Amino acid sequence: MAVDIRLTVGQAVVRFLQQQAVERDGRQHPFIGGVFGIFGHGNVAGLGQALHDARERLPFYLPRNEQAMVHAAAAYAKTHNRLRALACTTSIGPGATNMVTAAAGATINRLPVLLLPGDIFATRRAGTVLQQLEHPLSPDISVNDCLAPVSRYWDRINRPEQLVTALPEAFRVLTSPAETGAVTLALPQDVQAEAFDFPAALFEPRVWVVPRPRPDAALVARAAAWIRESRRPLVIAGGGVLYSEASAALARLAEATGIPVAEIQAGKSALPFDHPQQAGSMGVTGADAANALAREADLVLAVGTRLTDFTTASKTAFAHPSVRVIGVNLVDADAAKLGGLPLVGDARAVLDELQAALVGHVVPDAYARDVATLREAWSRSVDRARGPVEGRGLGQGQVIDAVNQSAGPRDVVVCAAGSLPGDLHKLWRAREPGGYHLEYGYSCMGYEVAGGLGVRMAAPDREVYVMVGDGSYLMMSQELATAAQEGIKLIVVLVDNQGFGSIGSLSRSVGADGFGTRYRRRSADGQLDGELLAVDYVANAASLGVRACRAATAGELADALAEARRACTTSVIVVPVDPDAAPVAGGAWWDVPVAEVSDADAVRQARAAHEAGLARQRVF
Repeated sequence: MAVDIRLTVGQAVVRFLQQQAVERDGRQHPFIGGVFGIFGHGNVAGLGQALHDARERLPFYLPRNEQAMVHAAAAYAKTHNRLRALACTTSIGPGATNMVTAAAGATINRLPVLLLPGDIFATRRAGTVLQQLEHPLSPDISVNDCLAPVSRYWDRINRPEQLVTALPEAFRVLTSPAETGAVTLALPQDVQAEAFDFPAALFEPRVWVVPRPRPDAALVARAAAWIRESRRPLVIAGGGVLYSEASAALARLAEATGIPVAEIQAGKSALPFDHPQQAGSMGVTGADAANALAREADLVLAVGTRLTDFTTASKTAFAHPSVRVIGVNLVDADAAKLGGLPLVGDARAVLDELQAALVGHVVPDAYARDVATLREAWSRSVDRARGPVEGRGLGQGQVIDAVNQSAGPRDVVVCAAGSLPGDLHKLWRAREPGGYHLEYGYSCMGYEVAGGLGVRMAAPDREVYVMVGDGSYLMMSQELATAAQEGIKLIVVLVDNQGFGSIGSLSRSVGADGFGTRYRRRSADGQLDGELLAVDYVANAASLGVRACRAATAGELADALAEARRACTTSVIVVPVDPDAAPVAGGAWWDVPVAEVSDADAVRQARAAHEAGLARQRVF
């Protein structure tokens, strides 16, 4: 008969984490790879003591910012295709609320991250404690309630015995490919240190099997019939292709049928750039070729995508009057979007079943020729956009070209926000699955350096190139110090365009003249239109303990990348670029409302263009 084990709540949580494993396709490994933490009075005596005791069995990592550590944990989970995760612990108050932004990103992107924030006293004997929110409606509300809307599962452990049911439920959600996201267990600081006789069975090794659910057979047959009837079908590859390790299955289906594949941000690298059915990037950040195919497609097979605004070009991307949509997704709500025929299941399983149902079917010859012509035009446009522009300084396309040339086939490029994601989506030539890592579900500025850290922790055998704009770098660069502390190597390419390039361009397109988007000093008349602010990014990065240099020409950039690749430590390469270099056209519209009335001609013109776009929106 099993005996109870007397542990504190903090010790019980840590012991439970060590015993959890996952299995998919017969491959089994530990689920929790370690714990990020910043200690304060709300967690140092409970979880902190427990993590100290377990430090030889459960790795602990010290970051510099709570938001950043959750970004890193999300990137770690994404790199592992959601089959491994990290836990993050903070004190109460600001430490906990600092995690809200990154928790939202993890949940929106459906990436497993376990959050363990400290909380106010459950007994209420001490109070009002430091950093406690005194809410007039209830003494039970704490700042950790902010995490509830951005978590897939949220609980507050007010009694030790609640762990017996809360921990398994938390891990059910974390390991579910359909439900996963941020999971929060708020731990009152007194309860963390409280001892309890826990049942020994709670700490027995447990393997969470990650299944490959199969779709309904009748719906697969109907989908296959639709595809056979189609004259101009198109596959959209989303992140679900990568998470389910379905790239090979997608390639087999595309090769057998001749159906072209367009990739969204989350699905880029599902097929190598030179695959004959690779149509390139689509959507608002996509390129002309794939967007042209989308406009004329009479059938869209959307695999592992949430069909967000950027993918559908605000519901203008699919213009064929009788277009049909087939949704392949583990989440039934996503599979049914745009009125789609829902094939609810694992992407690899669904693609395999569709291929079996489509044996002998190929697209019409005329369509195959159209696809080949568009592919060739797309490849030529990429070459042009990655080359120099006569009479101008370095452009962002040139920087992307240099980094792409430096990176090996298995290396990873990491980015998140600003103008870089749009250009990377169009111009980066991915060669292997997972080589393109963009956080674009939340498009969170500040993700890049922390995300690169998480990627390299998950894939220590792959070089990681972090591409970040100056605006995003200034928001959250401090994890360079964590990389230095841990001996984790990153190659960071900091593109300096002296402000917020993407939003500056958007501002000009809606008639606002780039207002408030450049880093300028305040002038004598009180406006932010003075001289440009000079920031020494090389000195800043070096002060955080990493190698840093400036590369102002194509030659200097090539040399700096080669040196960074040879180095054993993190390098930051600061590259000033022409902020007025024209972005690469993509041929898609995005619904950003423009002021309906204004005295400015630019605004009125932008409003007219906006209304023309609204007229193209469809209801599915």
